[in-house]
Amino acid sequence: MKILLADDDHQMVRALSITLRARGYDVVTAHDGHEALERATESHPDLLVLDLGMPGLTGIEVITAVRGWSTAPILVVSGRTESWDKVEALDAGADDYLTKPFAIDELLARVRALGRRLAASSATEEAVVRFSDVTIDIGAHLVTRAGEPVRLTPTEWRILEELLKHPRKLITRETLLTAVWGPHFQTDPSYLRLYLSQLRKKLEPLPSRPRHLLTEAGMGYRFVPDPEGDTGPVD
Repeated sequence: MKILLADDDHQMVRALSITLRARGYDVVTAHDGHEALERATESHPDLLVLDLGMPGLTGIEVITAVRGWSTAPILVVSGRTESWDKVEALDAGADDYLTKPFAIDELLARVRALGRRLAASSATEEAVVRFSDVTIDIGAHLVTRAGEPVRLTPTEWRILEELLKHPRKLITRETLLTAVWGPHFQTDPSYLRLYLSQLRKKLEPLPSRPRHLLTEAGMGYRFVPDPEGDTGPVD
């Protein structure tokens, strides 16, 4: 797996590069936002590890730019500890957030987890899900309703994708929070309810009486496809 490691702390980049390469990863490095974007465009990494406070382009700007053409997992590694910094990064398109200082074993665990997620998504990258008048091309990250495109935010997409992977199965709030915001990111469950409400407004025939994106009170959420239609992702 090829990893782009971007941080203006040269010493940390060098240490992490040595550690990752010793474990068999192909590592590309950058030390500012412009260089990070150039390296991402040139090398098409499988995973990006980015600092937020880089000179040139900020980490948020790099994430936003990369998300214009790539779905590669992005792990933010930053000294910023405020919740709103984490929310901003995740909403921009990051997949996980690790606060400095950190243990190297934790970073390696995050990298392995994102690698497994990448492998799982690759297995279904051609999948298409249809329900009601909605068509979702998972690989292309395209959603249409009655033939018209529907715009989802990165966070809305990650929540929806997690539900679509497991049709008719209950996905607990804790599972969704971990899958979308990372194992160590804590957020108010009401924040998750807000995103589900927005998804229903965009995808349900009657958002106030959802048929497909269901709430299981006190437990979590469930995706229910059309009874007579598709039962989930199909090739």
